[in-house]
Amino acid sequence: MNAVWWIDAFTETRFGGNPCAVVFDADAIPVEERIAFTRETGLVECAFVVASSKADFGARYYMPTGEIPLAGHPTVATVTALIAAGRVGAPASFTLEVGAGVMPIAVTARDGRPPLVTMTQPAPVFGRRYEPNEVAALFGLRGIDIVGTPQTVSTGTPFLITRLGSVAALRGARLDAEALAAFKAAHDADFMEPFLCVTRGATGAGDTFARLPLPPPFPPEDPFTGSATGCMAAWLYSQGWITRRFIAEQGHDLGRPGSAEVELIGTSAAIEGVKVGGSGVVVIRGEIEF
Repeated sequence: MNAVWWIDAFTETRFGGNPCAVVFDADAIPVEERIAFTRETGLVECAFVVASSKADFGARYYMPTGEIPLAGHPTVATVTALIAAGRVGAPASFTLEVGAGVMPIAVTARDGRPPLVTMTQPAPVFGRRYEPNEVAALFGLRGIDIVGTPQTVSTGTPFLITRLGSVAALRGARLDAEALAAFKAAHDADFMEPFLCVTRGATGAGDTFARLPLPPPFPPEDPFTGSATGCMAAWLYSQGWITRRFIAEQGHDLGRPGSAEVELIGTSAAIEGVKVGGSGVVVIRGEIEF
């Protein structure tokens, strides 16, 4: 029997943000069963806590299609579950080894609010640029709806960061999954998925608003994407389009509003890392047999 926790991440209230199941003591669970479990839950990703020889804790993250090296909301969910289970305290500072490497984690206690979990994602790697008209067509948009040139960025997992010029364009984007598959094959794409954003919040508290539409077998859209938020932050900052500290929002039109506190480390010309912080809340706790 393994303890399992269902956590809503990047939110301070249940049924907001992005849900994730966290399975404890998962070293002996085969990869195939981890993936099968993720498919069974219907979630975008699930987390499995494992031992680490390099960090204080280890975790591996899986989508219905396989492992993902770094994912933001499973990280917040994993740490929230560790806090709830009494394995770490608040405040705390420790390291977490994920597929992409070792990340520093900070837990900040807050009176009357869930703790803030902040991960420090690695320095960004900037990849290829793509033609705006081609990217726009994947979502039923026009090239003029895109600001600048979409570019692949990775802080552990690569996303094609695409800035749109208006919230209306962001909300009107509709992914053509077949067109995306053909586009990725034709270009030998260096990204996992396109991540769409604007430089204004969904609410007055936010500075950015983003969406991650997904193809099958995933759910149609990810409510909050912490790894892509780090990539977006690095790209916007490198272009001079965002300040060093800001609030990122996502998921509001899905009825699952989420937010993250983001801070860039270094200068816009030499970004050394990205801090992405959010809260999590426990929804379900129980046991599972593998």
